[in-house]
Amino acid sequence: MTFQIGSTLLDACVLAILHQEDAYGYKLTQEVKDVLSVSESTLYPVLRRLLKEGMLETYDQEHMGRNRRYYRLTGNGKDQYQFYVKEWKTFRETIDSLLEKEDEADDTL
Repeated sequence: MTFQIGSTLLDACVLAILHQEDAYGYKLTQEVKDVLSVSESTLYPVLRRLLKEGMLETYDQEHMGRNRRYYRLTGNGKDQYQFYVKEWKTFRETIDSLLEKEDEADDTL
């Protein structure tokens, strides 16, 4: 992807995935990596920060004799997710309108 990925976009992606269902760390990082080209070492600090900010909480669940740490949204995390969705729609519409103006200008040439 050509565009730079900032921490707010990473936060929004993590919250969006967890809005669908709780996920353990590795699965969560793989889902983000499927959409954005970021490393696991970039995502774990994001998870720790979102935990510290009260957006996420964790719980452990046994899987094949080992514990997995799962992440889920808190009430604050759900609110922040909704905020990001609204902000993204506004941002996308603004950028689309700007880019579409360029297309319209090309059509008149």
